[in-house]
Amino acid sequence: MPHATQHADVAATELDTALRGGPFHVALRAAIAARGLPLQRVQHHLTRYGVRVGVTSLSYWQQGARRPQRPESLRAVRALEEILQLPDESLIRLLAGTDGRTGPDRPAARSYRSLVEASGTLERLLGELDAPPDGGLHALGHHERVRIGARRELLARESHHIVRAHRDGVDRFLAVHHGDPGCVPERMAVHALENCRTGRIRLHHGTGILVAELLFDTRLRAGDTFLFRYAVEDGTAGVCHEYVRDFGVPGGQYALQVRFDENALPARCQRFTQNSPAAPRSARHDLPLSGRHRSVHLVEPRVRAGVVGIGWEWE
Repeated sequence: MPHATQHADVAATELDTALRGGPFHVALRAAIAARGLPLQRVQHHLTRYGVRVGVTSLSYWQQGARRPQRPESLRAVRALEEILQLPDESLIRLLAGTDGRTGPDRPAARSYRSLVEASGTLERLLGELDAPPDGGLHALGHHERVRIGARRELLARESHHIVRAHRDGVDRFLAVHHGDPGCVPERMAVHALENCRTGRIRLHHGTGILVAELLFDTRLRAGDTFLFRYAVEDGTAGVCHEYVRDFGVPGGQYALQVRFDENALPARCQRFTQNSPAAPRSARHDLPLSGRHRSVHLVEPRVRAGVVGIGWEWE
């Protein structure tokens, strides 16, 4: 009995830590383990709540291979909080994060409310482009350059990806851009800059989401590496105050550079991290603005699960 009690204490501690810091799939896995329920039993309980989710989907969710995004899936997550005897919103708030795999590219972190509003739309847009649950690519490196315009708006961003295929036949990447409040996706433009070309584009005005298909002109084999670069012209929203990126699982190197217009310089810039989008911001550190280039940057040599970003204050 002491051994069983000790095991239960360890499981409870792991669950508490996962619920506080995420990511979602780790918290879900810890909750299921703490209750000692097989996935078939969890599925049975869900049907009693009028929610139908397959055992395979539950397995994907707790492995981090897929995230619940559709309205029906979000209902299932709320039901899971009751089934697994968790505090209200403890799982659902972690879904403000994004998928840690590369492909499709996910937008920067948003609030839980905006996530719920946009989740069904993004799922539908990805579905129109036949997006697989896993894009087949692992991120080795990701360098983003963000430009802030003279009106203090998010003018454009450029992304340079270094990836490795983990299955055969990968020949595209789905990039997602989520503009700031008030943006106009119809006026945005996507430019394929290197080793790719623009395919189909889908957008939704109400949520500010744009999804672009980038085609590689080659089919990668498992183990192949690939480099490509693209840019999104935005400049359609109001004043921008930060740029953040959310990583669901650990990955390769990430670098973010933000450059400001000479007629719109911030009073202060600061980098920060969060264990999840719903968690308090921590590891704050002032970033000096370079004189001639009017830019600040951060580098994460090895991405950890969570949020990293740069925020700034205007005069």
